[in-house]
Amino acid sequence: MADLVGDIVNNVVKGVLNEILKKTTRSGTTRRRKRQTRSATTGRFVRKTRKRVKAPARKQVSRRRTAAKRSRQRNR
Repeated sequence: MADLVGDIVNNVVKGVLNEILKKTTRSGTTRRRKRQTRSATTGRFVRKTRKRVKAPARKQVSRRRTAAKRSRQRNR
């Protein structure tokens, strides 16, 4: 009898663990897909032209003045 109860509890625990592990594998957000545009004349899907990648912003060269430096300049 004790073996039967232990077997039932063991099966229930295994089932619950399997359910938990199934749910944690793919919980991230899904990727949204944009709709493909069709050609007005032929009705086929049109390949989109790739936009030119903009160059990254340049580093700031001129140094900003701190409040202390501005006040020193005012005193001169």
